[in-house]
Amino acid sequence: MSVLIKMAKDPICGMEGHIKAHGHYFCSQRCIEKYEQMHSIKKCLSCEIKGGHLPWYKERLYVVSLLTIIIVVVAYFFSQKLFDAFVDYFKLIWWAILLGVFIGGIIDFLIPNVYISKFLSKPEKKTIFYSVIFGFLMSACSHGILAIAIELYKKGASIPSVIAFLLASPWANLPVTILLFSFFGLKALLMVLSAIVIAIITGLIYQVLDRNKKIEKSKHIAKVNDSFSIRSDIKRRWKTYKWNAENNIKVMKGIFRGSWALSKMVVWWILIGMILASFARAFVPHEFFMTYMGATLLGLGVTLVLATIIEVCSEGSAPLAFELFKQTGAFGNSFTFLMAGVSTDYTEIGLIWSNIGKRTALWLPVITVPQILILGYLFNVLL
Repeated sequence: MSVLIKMAKDPICGMEGHIKAHGHYFCSQRCIEKYEQMHSIKKCLSCEIKGGHLPWYKERLYVVSLLTIIIVVVAYFFSQKLFDAFVDYFKLIWWAILLGVFIGGIIDFLIPNVYISKFLSKPEKKTIFYSVIFGFLMSACSHGILAIAIELYKKGASIPSVIAFLLASPWANLPVTILLFSFFGLKALLMVLSAIVIAIITGLIYQVLDRNKKIEKSKHIAKVNDSFSIRSDIKRRWKTYKWNAENNIKVMKGIFRGSWALSKMVVWWILIGMILASFARAFVPHEFFMTYMGATLLGLGVTLVLATIIEVCSEGSAPLAFELFKQTGAFGNSFTFLMAGVSTDYTEIGLIWSNIGKRTALWLPVITVPQILILGYLFNVLL
């Protein structure tokens, strides 16, 4: 089972891979290039890529975009409600998507991995806080962040710090924070802060479990260079950087490539989420939402079950969560839908199980779900 899971997932971004190269399956040429850079290996000449690029019909962004255009055009002629719902969503978040992927490109190109790896191996409380901060700086969806977290674990990051990083990234990272604010306004701040709190508490609990040998012992011992200083490295880079047209263009190209790679990773998920949310607004009766997904214990339980079943990336979940909030006014249910989708995701638990260990994987929902339900209930009562 573990072999199948590993082979099915892109080792760089964590998405489902379909291009065979270097003994793995990758989702895009960009991920193959990153893998080659990370492992200092030659460019793959036998990959399923023609002319240096994937055929358009194998790029999920192009396929989903084409299907979205078809659905919107058909809706324009046959279902005005569906068309209006999609247009409303597009008007609401187009700027957040553009700003988010641009910031993601900056992070991808300008923040070295060594900054993240240095502080995530020590068995100290501050390590958990570092993990959450670095999670905030990452720019990938829940599936993509999983691959990064596993890679950090293999580089020597402790298991508690990996779990904290994993929980903080999907909902507290900068691009998704911008997306959530475009939907929920200032209330999004509660979601982001709550995600950070849950990540910190869970990471600290995992440290206790680690000390008491209730989870697996890390198979990768980190070699931390204590003399390395991020501040000094930034100063050095700043002083040695030559401000000329050639270097500036190179930086802009690097940021654009990072933004485009992030777009291909997450925008198609956002489109899927927008389509699903538009269908829900157009065709699911308002009474259904109020009866089964309202601000009640039953509604909270139904929301938790749906979040566990529905396999949608974090950016794709945001429109669905907003539609749930718009229909019911139950902010706690929307929060539960978003957070529980990460904590109970079977792909996530399966990859942790196969790469770190079964006890680490099983403790994840046991620790996080009660926190999510308590906060969701309080949000429903107080807001």
